[in-house]
Amino acid sequence: MARIIRRVRKHLSSLRRDILKQMLVLATSGLGLVAALAWNELIKETVTQYIKPLVGGASGVISLLIYAVAVTILAVAVTYNLTKLVKKN
Repeated sequence: MARIIRRVRKHLSSLRRDILKQMLVLATSGLGLVAALAWNELIKETVTQYIKPLVGGASGVISLLIYAVAVTILAVAVTYNLTKLVKKN
């Protein structure tokens, strides 16, 4: 009987740890999404205020291209630095 109780306690402890890990992953993902949306708005606003007036009437496609390039560069830089950080540890 004591052996069963130890196994159940061990299982519950492992389950608790797994739940906490999952909660951390979900919280981090949620905050990452919020940060990504904030960067999205900043880049869009920057393109609208500074690029569109320079380009003029045909600014739609050019602004979208600049926006896409900026987001891609940011995503690559963040991914690259995080990968280096993970490999270091």
